[in-house]
Amino acid sequence: ADNPHDTAQAVKFGAEGIGLCRTEHMFFEADRIPAIREMICSDTVEQREKALAKLLPMQQGDFEAMYIALEGRPMTVRFLDPPLHEFVPTEEADIELLAKDMGKSVAEIKNIIASLHEFNPMMGHRGCRLAVTFPEIAAMQTRAVIKAALNVNAAHPEWHIVPEIMIPLVGEVKELKYVKDVVVKTADEIISSVKSDMKYKVGTMIEIPRAALTAGQIAEEAEFFSFGTNDLTQMTYGLSRDDAGKILADYIDKNIYECDPTARLDRTGVGQLMQWAVEKAKPVRPDIHLGICGEHGGDPSSVEFCHQIGLDYVSCSPFRVPIARLAAAQAQINFPRN
Repeated sequence: ADNPHDTAQAVKFGAEGIGLCRTEHMFFEADRIPAIREMICSDTVEQREKALAKLLPMQQGDFEAMYIALEGRPMTVRFLDPPLHEFVPTEEADIELLAKDMGKSVAEIKNIIASLHEFNPMMGHRGCRLAVTFPEIAAMQTRAVIKAALNVNAAHPEWHIVPEIMIPLVGEVKELKYVKDVVVKTADEIISSVKSDMKYKVGTMIEIPRAALTAGQIAEEAEFFSFGTNDLTQMTYGLSRDDAGKILADYIDKNIYECDPTARLDRTGVGQLMQWAVEKAKPVRPDIHLGICGEHGGDPSSVEFCHQIGLDYVSCSPFRVPIARLAAAQAQINFPRN
């Protein structure tokens, strides 16, 4: 869930928390997109921070409303994930307006937009790589999460809110540590400034095969894993989910694939990576929290497999919560777990 309305809907359906809040969805509103575009087209850290300061109260307000809707249930907030080109204008009028607002020429803005072009943006400058290049983005998002949690917790101390911050697209433990250090420094400064003892957690999405294979190392820094099975499936298969339709029909008709792996979790390949990651992470961090997020979270077969390998929670879109809850109950009956 990415907004207060969807959060409230999920709770009505019996959700016990939000396993994936995709923060980039908060930036596309008409009153917010100019600030994110200003940040992207900035020349200096100071200019970027000025633009991010405009986004901070907006994002913090969303988090506060979501924490209130959750009434103490946990929320995992994923930091900015998609490539920056998704935010830049494409219409001439919008480009001209951005150029005017930033005191740049139309040609300069067009050059910036052209520089963001990537041949394969899914595997490009996105996820934690954005925070490595622009750590001020991670710092702003940390401020929004922590300040929101502190404000709501002050009004409702009985909820004992523990913010969960998720760093996406990690494939190397050192990049996770780099971004985590930014998060921890920012969060600790805010928490100590108000003399609070609030705790928080920093974890990661496992969506690159290398992350699954090196899960023991990554668990040294991550307090929780959420398997982003949409991207993990795409990268394991070398198959784009957006383009798979014209391929998969033939593969299923000719019995090469039994089903669409983007809809039902592939236990043999992707599942083996997940199981490996669980087995390598738990000895390093026995209390590690393990979940799954993505469309597979609403598929009963996928939920059953996740239960079998020891995952703790399933995250899916709000309207799939009833199916996921039923599937989780059936999995526990069929494969009892303490």
